Amino acid sequence: MKHSYINLSLLIIILFAFSNFAESKSKTASKKQDFTSLIPKDYLREPNEIPAFWVSTVDEVVEFLKKTVKKGKLVIIGKTAGNRPIYAVKYGQGRQGKGTTTFSGSLSFGNVGAYRGEDNDKTVYMSMAGVHGGEFEGIVGLVNLISVLETGKDIRGKEWPKILEAASKLNRIIIIPIVNSDARIRIPLRMESYRGTDNTVAEFFSTGGKADGTLIGWPQVKEFIPFNYIKNGFPGGYPNDNGYNLQHDNFFGKKQPENQALFDLTELEKPDLIMNLHTGGFQFMLHSNFGETKLIPVFDKVFKSVHTELTVRGLQQSTDTIVEANPQRSSKFDYNLDGALNLHCGALTILLEAPSHSFSGKYNDGKVWFHSPEMLLDGELICQQKAMEFLVSKGGRSKWKSIISK
Repeated sequence: MKHSYINLSLLIIILFAFSNFAESKSKTASKKQDFTSLIPKDYLREPNEIPAFWVSTVDEVVEFLKKTVKKGKLVIIGKTAGNRPIYAVKYGQGRQGKGTTTFSGSLSFGNVGAYRGEDNDKTVYMSMAGVHGGEFEGIVGLVNLISVLETGKDIRGKEWPKILEAASKLNRIIIIPIVNSDARIRIPLRMESYRGTDNTVAEFFSTGGKADGTLIGWPQVKEFIPFNYIKNGFPGGYPNDNGYNLQHDNFFGKKQPENQALFDLTELEKPDLIMNLHTGGFQFMLHSNFGETKLIPVFDKVFKSVHTELTVRGLQQSTDTIVEANPQRSSKFDYNLDGALNLHCGALTILLEAPSHSFSGKYNDGKVWFHSPEMLLDGELICQQKAMEFLVSKGGRSKWKSIISK
């Protein structure tokens, strides 16, 4: 009889523990949840005509990659929290040698080559998009970049000879069109409708909406990570299926699978420069976040090059290159995925904040900053071109001593 009481008590404890675990998981897991019913119907309105080059959904991107990639190598670098593959396209040959120390050790030693190995002088470029699933511009940009590298033209048929020239002089290029496909699938749109200067819908799909229909808002959405799917309503495109905003993961603890895949990839490839593509600004803006302060002069040169070209092409607020290409306009202090990747593998990691196709900002004089989808694609590809040209002209990290010492 005594054993029966013990067994019953043990069973109760197990059931209680399991119920708590199940409740905890239900607050964050969204793998089998459909959030469409939480989206106002008008928000689901798409443009009557979506340009052929606007390839932005997970299914569209995967179909494009499998059909188009011939010169590059299509690989799966990991899986999302929702067990979805993370695709990357690799061109050229990466670093083959192995270093003798960690990145941290190489900094203290005074030679990063000790970490990167015998082929330290190779130039490795990496660009990724879709860390936030509600931000389509970077995804479209990278799909079209792959089209350029494969065919010489973007999907519109526009040639980009300078991209091809720069790419041919780099040793390695790695492109990840969608990092967080969990979040991208959650947004049931190929393209949002343009709504003038009203960014409510764009913010809803980015930062989410509460159960009563009000916006969660930015930066308020960052107060609670992981996101509570039961309490907070529509989660937007920031979190993966575990509820984590990948841009603000627990980088020194147990990382989310998407970020673990990025960390494993960058440990292997050791890029010189990483571009992390986002949407949400009123104009194109590069940001260098928390990381090695000695790389700030390098970032400044990339900023000047990219922003000068954008300004000359008429894609910025003004035509004044002195103002538009001044790197002091950029933030350099936030700690997020970009800084974590820098401190992990030594890459200069730059965040590109692009304008949105669904709303516009205003100039100081009240004039609307309108960017058509075609202008947005041009801007995305210009940023890629100038970043690659920088690596070609200045070399990779092993050649930056003269810039850093100034």
